Amino acid sequence: MDAATLAPQTSADQRKHIHLIGICGTAMASLAGLLQLKGHRVTGSDQAAYPPMSDLLRSLNIPVAEPFGERNLEPRPDLVVIGNALSRGNAELEYVLDQRIPFTSMAQLVREEFVVGHESLVVSGTHGKTTTTSMLAWIYEVASRTQPELAPSFLIGGVAENFGTSFQLRDGRPFLIEGDEYDTAFFDKGPKFMHYFPDALILTHVEFDHADIYRDLDAVKTAFRRLVNLVPRRGRIIAFDNAPNVRDCVANAFCPVEFYGFGEDAHWRVSEMTHDGGRSEWKLSCGDEPWATLRLPMAGEHNALNATAAAALAAGQGVPVEAIVEALETFQSVKRRLEIRAVVNGVTIIDDFAHHPTAIRETLRALRAAYPLARLWAVLEPRSNTLRRNVFERELCESLSLADRVVLAGVFKSETIPEGERLHPEQLIVSLAEQGHEAALYAHADDIVDAIAPELGSGDVVAILSNGGFDGIYEKLPARIAALCRQ
Repeated sequence: MDAATLAPQTSADQRKHIHLIGICGTAMASLAGLLQLKGHRVTGSDQAAYPPMSDLLRSLNIPVAEPFGERNLEPRPDLVVIGNALSRGNAELEYVLDQRIPFTSMAQLVREEFVVGHESLVVSGTHGKTTTTSMLAWIYEVASRTQPELAPSFLIGGVAENFGTSFQLRDGRPFLIEGDEYDTAFFDKGPKFMHYFPDALILTHVEFDHADIYRDLDAVKTAFRRLVNLVPRRGRIIAFDNAPNVRDCVANAFCPVEFYGFGEDAHWRVSEMTHDGGRSEWKLSCGDEPWATLRLPMAGEHNALNATAAAALAAGQGVPVEAIVEALETFQSVKRRLEIRAVVNGVTIIDDFAHHPTAIRETLRALRAAYPLARLWAVLEPRSNTLRRNVFERELCESLSLADRVVLAGVFKSETIPEGERLHPEQLIVSLAEQGHEAALYAHADDIVDAIAPELGSGDVVAILSNGGFDGIYEKLPARIAALCRQ
């Protein structure tokens, strides 16, 4: 990142030593980078540093202490940021409370340091937030080449490949952020997105998710309604049209709501969509008038809809259509979203951040479009708080049935989920088999690698679905395939 493009730093008398507990989370590491760019001294700690964010922090020379401990808070910082995964009993958190060191949450500090004084553009929804925010950031970046006031600052929950980073600090007016509905901190159980006070908002989908903190779908919808209620009358909401839950959440908005999608009454209407391998193209109308032909070097209807939402919001905020078209044509995706990790002996290994049955379904549909002749494998680690539970067992079975072969790992930290709520993968295997689908269950990543590597052949596509590290399977599987080829 060119230092000349950065916003002015905080004056010397306002710079602080800020320590982040739980710094290796995606949002926390990105916040650390933003705070450093602003001129603060940043340190952090985690139970165990892990990539990709540990690699990012190392590249920024931000020290990360591990594991958690009181000594990590020496010398005493001016401010401590408490990650939302932390709870009472954590050694550093207890020390902060005992010593009355000032503390805050990630979301609150983002608002105070970066949102205030900027145009707050928030991307929210159960699915598509990271990709849509990355698209929106790239649209603004392209537009800023001729209109410097549009140069975007952003914080994204993933590495946007056009930028090679998950954060940026510029001197333009917009601040773009992924609006997460997960809770904020142990002392603030409201959603993070309630801190961002959007001037304009994208709402992609609303489904039941985060079963560890939301009781049911109504509770999720209540959270999104409260977010909608923060948008001022002068603001705008871009909302997906083919989703009754979304319509329910925006029904009482005080600002204009523009729907996007395939419906005849959508303000931003998608038509004539085609897919050619890993590329998509479609016509987009605004109102009743043709607006643009959009092209995206990504497969999948869901990615085209994400791009449409980003285009609609940007256009309404004054970004020229020419910049929007150019940006989408040159968009390079996001790390861990349909990311090709390796091609070995004709076997393509895809990494996708799977957290919900709907996301899995759309990922597999996109891969079918991109690789229509391939034998498609779905290798799933039930790791998110929703997938580890049985609440979506039927929907998960339906999503996985889109693959030719299904391989399941054991539920991540299954012992932390009550028995009555826990997903039982063995039952999922039985259900898939009863429907005529080939499926197998293995306890660990190493077992999966041992079992499937000899079966993989040229032309196969393996989608590895997890929102975590999956015990290094992304590296282990290609290495085993290569080793078998040498034998």
